[in-house]
Amino acid sequence: MLRGGPPGARNAPSLEQINAEVFTLTYGSIVRQLISDFEDIEEVNKQLEQMGYNMGIRLVDEFLAKAKITRCSSFKDTAEVVAKQALPMFLNVSANVANWSPDQTECSLILTDNPLADFVELPEEHRDLKYCNVLAGVVRGALEMVNMEVECRWVGDMLKGDDCYELRVKLKEHRDEKFPYKDDD
Repeated sequence: MLRGGPPGARNAPSLEQINAEVFTLTYGSIVRQLISDFEDIEEVNKQLEQMGYNMGIRLVDEFLAKAKITRCSSFKDTAEVVAKQALPMFLNVSANVANWSPDQTECSLILTDNPLADFVELPEEHRDLKYCNVLAGVVRGALEMVNMEVECRWVGDMLKGDDCYELRVKLKEHRDEKFPYKDDD
C-alpha cells in the first residue's frame, strides 16, 4: 500500500498491514505449539477458538472506532459488515455471505483465500484439526460484544480438500442493549 510522498518512493506499510502479516506468519507456530502442549486435537481446536474469542472481544472496539459505521439493523446487515469490512480490515481478505437459512438466523461466510492457511498442509494424523478455528472465535467474540450470541463452526476447509473456507454462523440470541444506569425522570 503506497501513501503520498515523492513519485517513485515506496512508503512503509501501515501498522495494521504489518500486524496482520506478523500474525499470519506466526500463527502456524502457535498451532504447532498447542499441538505439542495438548496432544489432543479436540482440545487444540477449543484452545484456538478461545484464543480467537479473546481477540474478537477486543478487536470489535478498534473496528467500530475505525470503520465509522452506523448501527446494523439486522443479523443480515451484521454478517455483511463482518464479511466486507471487518475481515478486510484485520486479515486483508473479504468473504461472501451466502446460504441463508429461511428464518435469516444462519448464514455462511465464504472465503476463497485465507492468509492463515498459506503454505500449510495438514498431515494425515491432524485431519481433525480445525486449523483456522481462531477465526471462528474472533467472529463469536466480536459479535458477542455487540449483543449477538452466535455459534460458529467450520463446514468447509480448503486444507481438507473443500473448494473454499466456509464458516457457518448461527444467531442464537440477539440481546437488547443494557445500560448500567437508569434515567431519573
